[in-house]
Amino acid sequence: MSTDRKKVFFIDRDGVINKEIGYLHEIEKFTFIDGILDAFQFILNKNYEIIIITNQSGIGRGIYSEAKFFELNQWMLDFLSAKKIDILDVFYCPHSPEDLCYCRKPKPGMFLDAKKKFNIEMDISWAVGDKETDIQAANSAGISNTILVKSGHDIDENNSKASYILDSLYDVLSLNI
Repeated sequence: MSTDRKKVFFIDRDGVINKEIGYLHEIEKFTFIDGILDAFQFILNKNYEIIIITNQSGIGRGIYSEAKFFELNQWMLDFLSAKKIDILDVFYCPHSPEDLCYCRKPKPGMFLDAKKKFNIEMDISWAVGDKETDIQAANSAGISNTILVKSGHDIDENNSKASYILDSLYDVLSLNI
């Protein structure tokens, strides 16, 4: 096996990286979930890249502007970078569910766009989300290594297709990845 295969942790934002508050678009309301910096460092130390994959239907619904999303996103990336955590990229879907786009999870469009842009090997990559739709999108994109976290939305553990169900992304430290 070649050592240059690009492997990625695809991570949902709201409910996984930051506390879920619904249509988050203000920096002052952004709160990192406990342990997230340790989890990111662990993932990077295992030679994975990190890509954030996030539905942002608040844009399509007119709740906040794309400019507000970019402002918050840049603040988050700058904060992480200052902690020596570099995020490879952020893919977002600005559409509302009614738009029937190809990118809104549970559709795999954002994952497939990332795969094409960075030549990612999906069979050795991971996806982390707080909704079953995150897992469905990852599976549809060819990612079988999946983690569903309980730090965002209520989940149905008995009917989940996730490989692992963890309290939060911090618990990735206990996995043999």
